Amino acid sequence: QVQLVESGGGLVQAGGSLRLSCAASGRTIYMYAMGWFRQAPGKEREFVAGISRIGSSTSYADSLKGRFTISRDNAKNTVYLQMNSLKPEDTAVYFCAADANLGMVLRTTPDEYDSWGQGTQVTVSS
Repeated sequence: QVQLVESGGGLVQAGGSLRLSCAASGRTIYMYAMGWFRQAPGKEREFVAGISRIGSSTSYADSLKGRFTISRDNAKNTVYLQMNSLKPEDTAVYFCAADANLGMVLRTTPDEYDSWGQGTQVTVSS
């Protein structure tokens, strides 16, 4: 299995930006579609964004389109999430996940992902 470590979270004011990184080790992330999820206190983990193995296809939660951008650098074994125009409701723990499925459709359900990082806290103040 691939090991994933997220970084880049922190405290930011509403309207600000953050870039999260997910560094992989153990296996090359080229073998995986990758996703970002988030979980706010008292809420279920929800899909944020996904990206295919070579980055040719991306998918976003409808409510986040236009503000968040997922990207990957397979040479660096790293996936990124650029978050702009942040809102207080974006406050959550953000998780990186790897999907070993060979299908063409980017999946959005947490149970379908095989490996997870420990998460990084993002707090947006109003």
